[in-house]
Amino acid sequence: MKTRSNYKANASTLFSILSPGQCGEIYLAAQEVLERTGVTYYDDEALEILKKAGCFVDGNRVRIPSYLVDRALASVPHRVTLCNSRTGSRDVLLEGNNAYFGTGSDTPFYIDPFTGERKRSTVESVGWACKVIDALPNIDFVMSLGIVQNVPLLISDRYQFEVQVLNTGKPIVTTAHDIYGFADIIEMCEIIAGGEEALRQNPFMTLYAEPISPLQHAWEAASKLILAAKKALPVVYTPCVMAGGTVPATMAGVLVQGISESLSGLVLNQCTREGAPFIMGGVFTVMDMATTIFSYGSPEFNLLMSALADMAHYLRLPMFGTAGCSDSCIPDEQAGLEGALSITMTALSGPNLNHDVGYVEYGSTASLELLTMADDMIGMARRLVKGIKFDDERLAVDLIDQVGPGGSFREKDHTAQFSGQEIWKPGLMKRQSFDSWQAAGGKSLTQAANEKVKDIILNYQPDPLPETVQKKIKAIVERAKDNLMAKA
Repeated sequence: MKTRSNYKANASTLFSILSPGQCGEIYLAAQEVLERTGVTYYDDEALEILKKAGCFVDGNRVRIPSYLVDRALASVPHRVTLCNSRTGSRDVLLEGNNAYFGTGSDTPFYIDPFTGERKRSTVESVGWACKVIDALPNIDFVMSLGIVQNVPLLISDRYQFEVQVLNTGKPIVTTAHDIYGFADIIEMCEIIAGGEEALRQNPFMTLYAEPISPLQHAWEAASKLILAAKKALPVVYTPCVMAGGTVPATMAGVLVQGISESLSGLVLNQCTREGAPFIMGGVFTVMDMATTIFSYGSPEFNLLMSALADMAHYLRLPMFGTAGCSDSCIPDEQAGLEGALSITMTALSGPNLNHDVGYVEYGSTASLELLTMADDMIGMARRLVKGIKFDDERLAVDLIDQVGPGGSFREKDHTAQFSGQEIWKPGLMKRQSFDSWQAAGGKSLTQAANEKVKDIILNYQPDPLPETVQKKIKAIVERAKDNLMAKA
């Protein structure tokens, strides 16, 4: 390409909400909260670790000196890699502005794609969801998209993980009820990976855990943070805060308290084992004052998630974000609007590991139709992020001169060469005349998504795990069931 003076190129269309100065202000305010107010940990081992590290411990209240926060940020890895459990390929690189998309985990309900009914989530519905996730090219990682409720609830996390790993090879972000469930899940992963060291080297699972706002860490969360650090496995730690409810009503106040909760989790994680991989996160939104709903579709939700991405980039931490979800109770026009807007803002602001794609009813219900529609939305958003490339071939001055007035570019080699690179092609969405659309059945996007979902469930087969591995995983689930029955 010819050199040009006074020429500045924008490599992509990324944007920021916060300036570096504003990020610095929020960080300093969060440090002040941790030093002055402190946080509560309901775990004896966590209290012991933090006191030994130099925190001020008064009962369960822990005040964290700012130097410990700085030290934790210096020791934590600035990038985390997640792998495919079948191939070992390092598919998800959590660094910089790389934005990956996946589902969420904690919906008690799902919309049955065969009947349209809203039902309680089951092992079968989670298996369906994982098959659909595995088949969709723009969905990068898996969360269960359902809380399994047709098995013993105290050990449902083992069943949930088993059905996930049987139905997809994509990286899994999993939940666990407590440290014992997490330990069983780690054991399953070590069997699949071929050992503890192999899993640590190429992890395909990361745990999702969260504090309780405002400023509390339950035993379940703190102990899982510690175990993840001891095993040197990645952990996602995500405050779920609600402006005007569990945090201040101001957007800046939301960010200060949410960041404080993330950093207090990071300090415990790094004081347990320096260099343990940690992914900060957040579901930062507002409480609808009329309904008290935790809104997944508000403009403030998108604003806060993009601002949180700025904070993650400022702190140089991989980030767990939220996108592709809706307050609508069904996968309708509202769900499409809210899902597309959040996906686009997420792709442009660059949080790394973005979950809850396919959520409707403000996180209460899973919709495989919305998930399938979102696969196209993510493809469109990724095309936006690529921006417009400039070089002599793309400026195409010689080609324009060759074709001339009234000519056609359709049959030119240049068109064949660049159309695939430059022009995004929809998968589920259609570009057709009314007559051809009507002749094909006149289906809405939701109807087309439903047909695709059912076809995947009935006909798609993910790559299986070896039978010996499947039996060992099943044995861990059965062991947990036997132990539970023995205590009854």
